[in-house]
Amino acid sequence: MEQKNPIEEARRYVANAKEIIKNANYDPKLKIYTDNKYVKTAGNILWCGCLVAMDAVLDIPRGNSRPSIEKYKEAAAKRDKKLLAAIVGGYDTMHLYMGYDGARGKKVCDQGFDFAKTIIDRCALLYPKTVCA
Repeated sequence: MEQKNPIEEARRYVANAKEIIKNANYDPKLKIYTDNKYVKTAGNILWCGCLVAMDAVLDIPRGNSRPSIEKYKEAAAKRDKKLLAAIVGGYDTMHLYMGYDGARGKKVCDQGFDFAKTIIDRCALLYPKTVCA
């Protein structure tokens, strides 16, 4: 079976999230999405795409449990400070505000997509240079 490029796979997640957020019914007067179910889904998909990209470039120790955001921050701090900054903001925006809280503000959602693009693009720069442990 052919191995997929994790960066392209992460970008596919973002494309899927863009399709999903369209169903959230944007109200231009209020500048919010009226259905937070779709905001939550889009935020979770965005964050999952970022995890795919980050897993490809960061050396995250895998124990018996899933790695915490702190493990990603620690690994990014050792590898790339710009990636770390994007992870900090992206986690809060995509995973917490969008995915968990269902924040419906258009600015928050747009920022989530921007963070996803930044994280994935930064991982794309690092991906060919990944050193196997």
